Amino acid sequence: MNRKSREEWASQIAELEQEPAPARKEPITVGRIVTTALTLVEAEGFDALTMRRVAAALQTGPASLYAHVRNKADLDDLLIGTLSRNVSVPAPDAERWREQVLDVCGQLRDQFLRYPGIARAALSAPPANLDTLRITEGLLGIFLAGGVSPRSAAWAIDAVLLYVSGYTYESSLRGGQPDRAEMLARLRMLPVSRFPHVVEHVETLNSGEGHERFEFALRLLLDGLPTAG
Repeated sequence: MNRKSREEWASQIAELEQEPAPARKEPITVGRIVTTALTLVEAEGFDALTMRRVAAALQTGPASLYAHVRNKADLDDLLIGTLSRNVSVPAPDAERWREQVLDVCGQLRDQFLRYPGIARAALSAPPANLDTLRITEGLLGIFLAGGVSPRSAAWAIDAVLLYVSGYTYESSLRGGQPDRAEMLARLRMLPVSRFPHVVEHVETLNSGEGHERFEFALRLLLDGLPTAG
């Protein structure tokens, strides 16, 4: 072994005795805050979301978050904007406008259902996020292409988005699908003398699979909109 090789060997041994450099912490960013918040909501529900919980998950203090997010309301708006970004809004088609509205609402419904209770964030304040407003812009174009008047289109957008939020929020409160067998059993126990119609139509009152009722309600609203021509 020559001298140079021995020096290299000694250097390698010396390095074994050195303390490893501490791992550099990943910087706090808006993106990391939003991703962490969504992970928390997906696992524990929207009620568990606080700035302190997000900070703890990021191994920092709440004050570090406020350099990027003004407050909890600002975070809520960012969360809804992020979910809205995942919704594909089609180019308006006058022949398929109702189906297009149903599709956009269905996509948003599925985003909200993935994060239990997050619809509360959508209900708490008017949209101020560009990604959220993109959906409003897209829906407005679809309604107008279908011959719906501007005012009716504007009010219909409010109605369908409110329904999406209400539908998904109710689902989060119930923890998913209700126990249909238990519901049927309780309704059948009602006295026929006082609840003749309910008892007779117990099965119908509890009918529907998946999101059939969701689509039924939206179609009812859309079919009632007056259109030009």
